Amino acid sequence: MLRRLLLTAAVSATAALTAVPSASAGTPAPPPAASPLPTASPAPLAAAPVGLSSLYTAARDGMEPAAMPPPARPEDSGDRLTVTVQDAGNGADGTYELDCHPAGGSHPRPAEACDLLDGNTTWGKDLFAPVPPNALCTLQYGGPATAHVTGTWAGRPVDARYDRTNGCEISRWNTMVPFLPDLMS
Repeated sequence: MLRRLLLTAAVSATAALTAVPSASAGTPAPPPAASPLPTASPAPLAAAPVGLSSLYTAARDGMEPAAMPPPARPEDSGDRLTVTVQDAGNGADGTYELDCHPAGGSHPRPAEACDLLDGNTTWGKDLFAPVPPNALCTLQYGGPATAHVTGTWAGRPVDARYDRTNGCEISRWNTMVPFLPDLMS
């Protein structure tokens, strides 16, 4: 946009200078022919006064594309979580690291876990939010399993706890499978 404004100013100034009557010639110079269509690249300003040519060069040089940032490295990723599962049984207990974009870490199913988290991440909603305190939950017990999730997801810190002490907590846990172990079977 700045380039176009500067170019327009330079062309207008050139046209104004060439339209001024010359002292030696008795007739004014004809105005420059206007192009009905814009050109892809502007013509050089050879006839322009030195100041306008320099202005054009400065505008052109200042509009070069900026260098691209280096590609993201795994250690720069904001999507890194640690999951600690206890009392789940069946070999599901332990601490797992999950990295996403690309999926990796010690989690047993990193690609599926990252896909689940990506698919459920929406702006304005906390994916790891606890059950609201005023929620009406069934009085069923899903077992002693607990999970503690820490880290960063979508640029936000995460510190969430999961258990299976009532229907709401069981549903919350099951929504996070395969990120959390599948205890339904």
